[in-house]
Amino acid sequence: MSLLPTITTVDVQEQAPHVAVLPIGSFEQHGGHLPLITDAAIACVIVRELAAAYPVLPLPPITIACSHEHGTWPGTVSISARTLHLVVTDIAQSLEAQGIRKLVLVNAHGGNYVLSNIVQEANLTEPRMSLFPQGREWQRARDRAGLVSDAHGDMHAGEIETSILLHAEPSLVRSGYENADHDGGERPFLLIEGMRAYTDTGVIGFPSYATAEKGKKILTSLTEDFANHLEAMGS
Repeated sequence: MSLLPTITTVDVQEQAPHVAVLPIGSFEQHGGHLPLITDAAIACVIVRELAAAYPVLPLPPITIACSHEHGTWPGTVSISARTLHLVVTDIAQSLEAQGIRKLVLVNAHGGNYVLSNIVQEANLTEPRMSLFPQGREWQRARDRAGLVSDAHGDMHAGEIETSILLHAEPSLVRSGYENADHDGGERPFLLIEGMRAYTDTGVIGFPSYATAEKGKKILTSLTEDFANHLEAMGS
């Protein structure tokens, strides 16, 4: 199954969606067992699930975003928060021109902080935009799937990301995740020092606990919780 939407213009015309969903990821290191496109792939997987369950327009992903904390690892590429802001708002304006006035940003990279500001700005006069999943939805998904690790300890390339891909796109997961666990500690100066100060491998988390079954339950939980965002946006 493709990570990219394969709908045609006729499909969209017939569906006449009122809400579009935009996957946003990153292009950054995820240790030796997950690819640079991990966050973009996970965002696309979530959007694929949402489009199968709700009458929304799935968009192709923004695959390079704000990964400056990973910037010294080979292969990692970033754009500025300013650029990401412009790209998202340009997409929203393009959708509005064809009558789709509501947009959900499906973000799978924690470093894309600016997305919260974009959503707040867009909703100044009426509900137009949402950011999904938020922390509460990720936590519910962890609980429902029975993950061993917590969100802080399992920050990057760990149990949750590896589980999702083991279920949805197993060809993206390489061997070695079973022995890649790393506890990054408290990380008080991550914004100053970047990831290198807290991991030598690029992993902060516990991928050894990952299973495809957990990944399926995570996606089921997120898909169910998405209905609350549509309701909050009046859709």
